[in-house]
Amino acid sequence: MIDFPIRRESDIKESNERMVVVENVEKKVQVGKHSIFALNKCSLSLRSGDSLAILGSSGTGKSTLIHLIAGLERPTSGEIRVKKSLVSKMSDDDRAKFRKENVGVIYQFHHLLPEFNVLENVMMPLRIKRVPYVTAKKEALQFLEKVGLEHKVRDQPATLSGGERQRVAIARAMISMPSLILADEPTGNLDRHNAHNVFRLILSLVNDGGSSLIVATHDLELAALCNNRKVLN
Repeated sequence: MIDFPIRRESDIKESNERMVVVENVEKKVQVGKHSIFALNKCSLSLRSGDSLAILGSSGTGKSTLIHLIAGLERPTSGEIRVKKSLVSKMSDDDRAKFRKENVGVIYQFHHLLPEFNVLENVMMPLRIKRVPYVTAKKEALQFLEKVGLEHKVRDQPATLSGGERQRVAIARAMISMPSLILADEPTGNLDRHNAHNVFRLILSLVNDGGSSLIVATHDLELAALCNNRKVLN
């Protein structure tokens, strides 16, 4: 079992503050000779420690919104603040640094590195931060135990099932204890049973670690497990 930090009074006070604020954000993309909206006039806010499900049919901009909040893309107009920092106006380098220090991203496709084993994949975010190898290994082993994969540490991603790969991706996203977790259809490639298990695992880790969560999903049943919901049209 991982020993997550105990929430202090200062943490409780912070939970009343807004972790994410999106104001009138638009994203236009060029398709041939035409410019179309990938996201049109979106606004939302998320308080620290809360969870938010972004709902909508395919093409309504769920993934685009996740990418914009993560700082992987820049909006055409509007503002995005994460932890009071104006992410939407940062340079590419500053956004990458901010994301590394504050945000964990879980994708529909796990994006594990095939040349590294399970343990090495989970260690990667800490090694990028220059955390000593011994410390990174110890923490990765703890997270793999938390997601029930301590017996798979030496396995390669190609030998894992879809649900196991996604659990490795969750451990990798969570190991840095980020303030904000962004999940883009994290259960989209899983069967119903595994989808529920993986989603509840994400919520459990987020709640235990005191993080905030934004998840894009088309699944109303899973979305109902979050504190808040936002529908994109």
